[in-house]
Parts: sequence; structure tokens; C-alpha cells
Amino acid sequence: MDYIYVFVVLVVVLGLFVWGKIRHDFVALLALFALVIPGIIPAEKAFQGLGHPAVITVAAVLIIGKALEKSGIVDMLGKWVSSLSSNLTIQIFTLCSLVAVASAFMNNVGALAIVMPVAINIAYKSKKSPSLFLMPIAFASLFGGLMTLIGTPPNIIISTFREAQTGTPFGMFSFAPVGAILTLAGVLFISLLGWRLLPGRASEKSNAHAFNIDDYITEMIVNEDSIVNGKTIGELSILSKSDVQILGLVRNNIRVHAPDEDEILQINDILILEGDAHSFKEFMDDTGVKLAGGKKFRKDAIGSDSISFVEAVVMADSPLVGQTSAGLKIRGRYGINLVAVSRKEEKIHRRLGKVIFRNGDVVMFQGREHLIWETITSIGCLPLAKRGVSFASEKKILLSLAIFGVSILAIVFGLLPVHVAFPLAAVVLILTKVLPVKDMYTSIDWPVIILLGAMLPVGEALETSGGAKLIADYILNIAGDLSPQITLTILIVVTMLLSGIINNAATVVLMAPIAMGIAHGMNYSPDPFLMTVAIGASASFLTPIGHQSNTLVMGPGGYRFGDYIRMGLPVSILVVLLAVPLILYFWPF
Repeated sequence: MDYIYVFVVLVVVLGLFVWGKIRHDFVALLALFALVIPGIIPAEKAFQGLGHPAVITVAAVLIIGKALEKSGIVDMLGKWVSSLSSNLTIQIFTLCSLVAVASAFMNNVGALAIVMPVAINIAYKSKKSPSLFLMPIAFASLFGGLMTLIGTPPNIIISTFREAQTGTPFGMFSFAPVGAILTLAGVLFISLLGWRLLPGRASEKSNAHAFNIDDYITEMIVNEDSIVNGKTIGELSILSKSDVQILGLVRNNIRVHAPDEDEILQINDILILEGDAHSFKEFMDDTGVKLAGGKKFRKDAIGSDSISFVEAVVMADSPLVGQTSAGLKIRGRYGINLVAVSRKEEKIHRRLGKVIFRNGDVVMFQGREHLIWETITSIGCLPLAKRGVSFASEKKILLSLAIFGVSILAIVFGLLPVHVAFPLAAVVLILTKVLPVKDMYTSIDWPVIILLGAMLPVGEALETSGGAKLIADYILNIAGDLSPQITLTILIVVTMLLSGIINNAATVVLMAPIAMGIAHGMNYSPDPFLMTVAIGASASFLTPIGHQSNTLVMGPGGYRFGDYIRMGLPVSILVVLLAVPLILYFWPF
């Protein structure tokens, strides 16, 4: 009766995934421990999942994707896209095609992150809403992952399930016949019709004007009567409890960005403060400082031209998620100031130090231009504008393509298994300095790696306990005497719905044993069933939480939860209508 306990654990886990208050990787670890403690998963096998070929391959693919990004290949294409026709349909088609092709060979989110600033810039220049561009390219990144073995983690996991079942994994391009047709159909639908279903929301926003900074930043002068004269900046929080943030200091017409808390204030110092009208008045009453007047000292002071504002999106793996700026001490640790936060069209300007960051939040930072871009990237945020594209040398681009191409050929001709070829390629890319060694580990999405490492033993427990067979028998009973096509349709719909609420990798781990159980029950080859699960798991078009690509565009696009259904539902129906007959044609029973 172990399967009953496994079912209970999985129900709780699914509930925690949907709740979203605990990160997916921690939920997966809780599930693992819940099955290890009673002995359903042997203790010695608890962490074998971290050494699973699928996990190793996913990590290597993430490193290779970062190397391709660093080489400048996709940035070069992005520059070309930005010079294209002003026709909206052509622009969306070109952007979607670029993202889809890139996503076939690198991480979906990585490909999307490269093209997003290009799309926002095109929207700004053409005076169109970013919402018309961002969800289409997010969906295109999901479609692109369907085309190759390394396009998305579900494909890699499905391949290892097939190898365990038949002794032979799926090949590098085994997914291409079905995936490429689905991608082409999806990109055409999105470009010709899909974007028209989206709201033209936040059309007045751009990366430069999403926040009206001057409404929330002012200058105040320290005079002889100010009690702050001779006090340190750190003591201001004791003298006044007002909700203001000190962004900088102007002294003798020289701007000091993010001054040290031990800095002693002097007469005629200009404090650059962030807050609102009520907070400013309270601060003046408490400290005796005065408004500096109409002149903007922060813009005239020497050094002001090196201070810039950058808008960015908080990524899922950012250390900011679940933390506050005050708790992280962003200003002291990173040398940048948090100016504003926007969440689902809600601009938050008060008590910024106590705002708990979430995945997908749009934030605005202020800092020195030569440091702010690298700093924002290092804390897991995606800048929504580029300083200008800095391309690597042609030699580096050709070298990265050559290394990647050789690894693919080694896999295609059976010289090396995928979980050896790609880690080898990753090491060579680092040794040849295409990818700096410092970026090797930071390019890996560790929450996904932990999620996979923990959920693979859980999925195995579902199978060994008899739970997968029980669910498979139940689905077979529902299908009854219906055709195998109907069974595949039920399987892909269930998988798509599940992938809309939990991570797609976790979806595959749970659904693959069930798919194989159905195949055995019907005495058919497992291939069409496994391929169905792979496609269904990656077709997360209905919600913003099913895939990081969807979450990433929610804030910048100003989308609401229901907006994903407006375009996601017809796209999902298109996938079901095309995928089942295509799978049966290329992978017959």
C-alpha cells in the first residue's frame, strides 16, 4: 500500500507547487525527504538523481547556452532584427522566429532574455505597446524548445526514460519532425492572429519612461539651522522615521553616489532623496533641512552624467526573490539604489526597503553607469534596455559554433552519449575562453537542477510503488474502447494542464511513468506516448506560472493572469489538434 502514501505526498506537493510560496526546488526536496524517511526511497539512493544523465545534460546545456550568448551570435541577429520593417506582423514574426531557433539550441529563458530588450526597443520606436510583442516571443521560446533534444529539459528527461525502457535514447533531432512543424505553425499563428488577441496595455510605457522618477526624487539642502549638520548619514534614520531613502549627495558641485553611512554632513550639502510628498515633509520637519529650490543640483553636479537609471525584471533564480532591499542591504553591498518597484501595473514607491521581491517584478535601480549593468545582471535581474551591443570577435563566434557543432555531430553519429558530449563541449568552451570561467557555475539554473535531482527519485517511487500503473489503468478505463488517438489526446491535455501549474520538468517526471504504463496496457510502443508527454509538458501557454518565460514577460508587458488564456487557449488547442496526428505519423504504434 506504499502507493497510497506516495499519492498523498504528491497531492501535497502539487498543492505547494500551485501555492507558490515555497520555491519549487525546496518543495521537491520536501517530497524526496517525505519518501526517504519511511523507506519508500532507499536512503542510499536519495541523491542519486543529482548524478542522473538528464541532470548532467541540462547543466551542460545551460553552460553552452551562456557561451553562445557571450559569443555575440544572438546579439548580432538582434541588431539585424531592430532594423527591419515597421510592419508589426513582420516584426513579431521575425522576433518569434529568432527566439524559436535560438531556443532549440539554448535555454528557453536565456534566448528570451536576449531578445526581450530588442523587442521592447522596437515597441518603443514604433510607438506600440510592449504587450503586443512580449507574450508572442515568450510563447515562441516554448515552441522552439520542442525541436531538439537539448531544446528544453523535458526532452532530455523523456529521452532518459526511453533509454531505460528500450535501451536506446531519443536522438538529437528525434523531436524535430513533430517539433519543427508545431513551431512553424505556432509562430505563424502567433504572428498573423495571436498578437491581435492581446490587450494593447501599457502602450505609454517604455524602458525609459515606465517610472516618472522626478516625481519621487528631490534635493534638500543642509543649512546652519539643520540638526543634521555635523551628523553622519547613518544617524538620519534615528533623527527621522520618515520613509525616505538617500540616493546621493552633492558637495561643492561634485556628486557622491550612494555615500557611506559614516559620511558627516556639512552646511550647503545637497541631499538627493527618494520618497513621496508626505515623507519629504515629515523629513524636513524632523531635521530642519530645506528644499533646494527649482534647480536640479543632481543633474548639474560634476559626476551626474555617470549616474544612470536602469529598469530590470527580477528573474526566478535571483537572490532578491523572497528578500527585501533593506534585508539584502542593496545599497551598501552592491553600490546601487532601489528607486521603484512595479508589480502587475502596480507601482510601489513607498517603503521600498520593506517590499518583498517576487519573480517577475519590474524594478528600477540607480547607479554608476560603468557598474550598474554588470551589478544588475549579477543579482539575477534582466535589464530591459541595452547600453549598446558589444559584439565579440568573429573568431570567437566561429570558435563557439565549431565546438558546439562538433559536439552535436559526435552525438548524431553515436561517438559520444549526450551526457558526455555536452559537458565536454562546455569544458572546451571555457578552456578556449569563449565563456569566462567565473560564468561557468552562475550560468547554471541551480533551482532547476535541484528540482530535477530531487524529483527523479520521486518519479521512480511513483512507478515502483505501483502508483503509476494504477493511474495508467484508470486512464485506460476512462478511454475504454476509444481509439488510441483519443487516449493520446487525453494524455496530452492532462500533461498540458499539469504543466500550467507546476514546473515542466516536474511534470515530465510524474507523467512519463504513467505514459509508459498506458503504453504497456495497450501493448503499444512507448514512443508516441513519451513524445506526447514531452510536447504537452512544454506547451505551458495557459498561465504565467507554468514556465519562467511566461513569468518573465508578465511585468514588462503589463499582463494580467487572464491575458495568457486569451492567446494561450487557442495556441493550446492548435497544439493538441496538430500534435496527436503528427506524433502518430512520425511515431506510429
